[in-house]
Amino acid sequence: MSAHCQLTGAQPGFGKTISHSHRRTSRRFDPNIQRKRYWLASEGRHVRLTLSVKGVRTVDVIGIEAAVARIRARGGKV
Repeated sequence: MSAHCQLTGAQPGFGKTISHSHRRTSRRFDPNIQRKRYWLASEGRHVRLTLSVKGVRTVDVIGIEAAVARIRARGGKV
């Protein structure tokens, strides 16, 4: 599963882990990605979205119809 959110565009961040001896090694900071299934009433079907938890909360606030419109405006496929 790709580690990016379809709604917010959240992607992994990159940085370093610093040990006690101060050695630096590369690491990834992955967003909390979930796959959620929503009923899209306007099209009469379910849609499965890959969202970060922030994206899930955004869908709760603005609604699934507006969220799908935003994803399509960004050029995403739903």
